[in-house]
Amino acid sequence: MKRLALALLISALAITGAVGKQTCKQRADEKKLAGAALNSFMTKCASDATASCDKGAADKKLSGAAKESFTTKCVRDATGT
Repeated sequence: MKRLALALLISALAITGAVGKQTCKQRADEKKLAGAALNSFMTKCASDATASCDKGAADKKLSGAAKESFTTKCVRDATGT
């Protein structure tokens, strides 16, 4: 029973963390960016997301196709594209 409660708690925390993060696109829309400001913001945000996702892949000790797949999905999710 304790394992079930722990699993539910961990799941709830994971869902809460995922819901709280906004994508780059959502933040740009919130700031009402357009034109060059939008392009600059999205480029910087995608660069930051790539660095973060690469670190996540390294933390998980991924390499090769698994790393590429993880990083691609992570960046896509972070940027909202």
